[in-house]
Amino acid sequence: MNELSYKMFFKAISNKTRCAIIKLLMKRPGSVTEICQKSGFEQSRVSHNLKCLELCGFVNARYKGKNRLYSLHPEMSSILKAIDKHLVKYRRLSA
Repeated sequence: MNELSYKMFFKAISNKTRCAIIKLLMKRPGSVTEICQKSGFEQSRVSHNLKCLELCGFVNARYKGKNRLYSLHPEMSSILKAIDKHLVKYRRLSA
């Protein structure tokens, strides 16, 4: 267990903007413009947080024409679904 890695992972998903972006990308890939339209966040805010998510390994980016298309890293989808499953189970036990 690497504490720094865990800290970076949970810091990345604990941010409200990054969490909203991750939720959108779990449904389908999108450009900065599409993410801005769906989230209501300003372009600079989305771009800044996508860069963070890309550096942390949460998202991948590829060029589609002149635009970058962002998608959730394939491993992240299963990791986040497992976390959701755990949290649902924990909520039932603590209720």
